[in-house]
Amino acid sequence: MDTLEKLKILSEDSRYDLACACGTGKDEHRRRGTGGKWLYPVALPQGGYTVLLKTLLSNACANDCGYCPLRSETGVRRCTLQPEEAARVFMEYYAKRKAFGLFLSSAVISTPDYTMDRINAAARLLRYRHGYKGYIHLKIIPGASDAAIEESLSLATAVSLNIETPGKDHFGLLSQKKDYEKDILRPMRLMGRLTGRGMRHSRVKCTTQFIVGAASEADREIVDSMYTLYDEMNFKRVYFSAYQKGMGKPGIPGERNFLTSPEKPFIREHRLYQVDFLSRRYGFKKEEIIFDSTGNLRLDKDPKELWAEAHPEFYPVRINKADKEALLRVPGLGPETVDRIITARQRGGVTSFEALGLKGKRLARIKKHAICE
Repeated sequence: MDTLEKLKILSEDSRYDLACACGTGKDEHRRRGTGGKWLYPVALPQGGYTVLLKTLLSNACANDCGYCPLRSETGVRRCTLQPEEAARVFMEYYAKRKAFGLFLSSAVISTPDYTMDRINAAARLLRYRHGYKGYIHLKIIPGASDAAIEESLSLATAVSLNIETPGKDHFGLLSQKKDYEKDILRPMRLMGRLTGRGMRHSRVKCTTQFIVGAASEADREIVDSMYTLYDEMNFKRVYFSAYQKGMGKPGIPGERNFLTSPEKPFIREHRLYQVDFLSRRYGFKKEEIIFDSTGNLRLDKDPKELWAEAHPEFYPVRINKADKEALLRVPGLGPETVDRIITARQRGGVTSFEALGLKGKRLARIKKHAICE
């Protein structure tokens, strides 16, 4: 195959690594651009917005991940980009101002470190041969050595390794070849440690992704792991990707126990993104997230709204007097609106909710929990 033909196949297969398909805001969604299926307008983990060329280096996988259509036993059409091809095609798009960053992942070619050498080789070519100084996101392969991870950190703007499930018991239902502690948690701890404050690679952002619903996990387990990733492992973003029936092995829990209504997996994914947003942007602690008796988030109600219903003593919040943390607890008020309220108070106060441009159902929700005096 020529490079373009391989890119068409590999960029199409990279959709299985497309986290954030269902975010909490317009800039939270990763979506395909119009210039080719491998070009993605995205919000970056550290803030800002760009267009990435997103592709796999190879889809010839040696692993057995039960949720993945590219696992070794399937009959998909296999191909591999050489590092030189990946670097060259990216620089061609960059020169035409069609792509401004690269997201490079790969299936496991032979071994984790052989695959990491190929991924890092493409990044080395971009940095040192082509002099590219912009955004590069590299995927860390499960089971990669410390040396391979450190080299990726020296080359990348951001790195990611998919945690996949919360805990080894769930992980064992999806893979017999990978070890959760050795292949997933060990490299993730190293990534977090080397990118910590004051460390050599502190500028590099670490992200990860859960495959929601492939195993038998409850939402509470995912949320507990999410808080650990943020609070103890220095990860900057956690993404969630709903497992879709028919992609994996027939025997995995996601196939046997699949929700009958096709939109429900995405509602579950969306609820997890809302909890992630409550953690990162609203200051909610882990123990403040409300689950049902099965340990799952309710699909029929926003988790912030549930907290408000459980704490009537907190309301009503006085718009012109409450601190920022209290304002963020009002259903319907987000960080941008709260910042506008605080700015308006510095200029004499908020005269009405309508003056903030609020209307419709959102305004009705706010008025149930706040007063404007």
